[in-house]
Amino acid sequence: MAGALRWGLLAGLAFIALQLFFVARIALMAVVDPQSTTFQRSQAWALARSGDGLRWRQQWVPYGQISDHLKRAVVAAEDDGFLRHDGVEWQAIEKAWERNARMAAQEAAGRVRSRGPRIRGGSTITQQLAKNLLLSGERTLVRKGQEFVLTLALERLLSKRRILEIYLNNVEWGAGVFGAEAAARHYHRKGAHQLSAAEAARLAVMLPAPKRFEKTPGSLYLAARTRALLARMGRTQLP
Repeated sequence: MAGALRWGLLAGLAFIALQLFFVARIALMAVVDPQSTTFQRSQAWALARSGDGLRWRQQWVPYGQISDHLKRAVVAAEDDGFLRHDGVEWQAIEKAWERNARMAAQEAAGRVRSRGPRIRGGSTITQQLAKNLLLSGERTLVRKGQEFVLTLALERLLSKRRILEIYLNNVEWGAGVFGAEAAARHYHRKGAHQLSAAEAARLAVMLPAPKRFEKTPGSLYLAARTRALLARMGRTQLP
């Protein structure tokens, strides 16, 4: 019993130390640009092991040197409630859990084929940043809980403007392509500050599946989504 209590205490202390480490890193990001993310390092390792060589494009640019068109396009496409919420869209998560519960019931009844574990929710820009900056890619309840903790820490310690700046400089836009500047130069041969509204919208609609859309630049779906996003961008407010 004493041994179990000791191990439980050590596990609790390790958990608290990990949270303090994460919070300290996030607080430092208020003044220091993060050089890489956990997700980027995992992708770099995968590219290096693929045998195709490590192709890496990333260049940090300040918030003011990123086109407002791209900022509006990304917020409109990825998280149109970005300025209003505290990092988590609770209603979207509730709806996602209800949808997952219905799918699980249908699988149990044999009406649809099982697709394995599903842990999904409405993912805000802040949540995506928390996941990519500091967490691994597995989809478990424990990792999702840690994502929520880090999301709230990001919202408390950083401004919305800083969160969006870090996100835009680190989000994946293709195989080995990270950040707005690299994406603008890779797809449009110009700097991120020079992007037009149409170019920005096209980049934004790639974000859910950038590697797939990188291979299908003539996709009709991509073109239709770009037109739809262009119609909404003008109403989007920026931090």
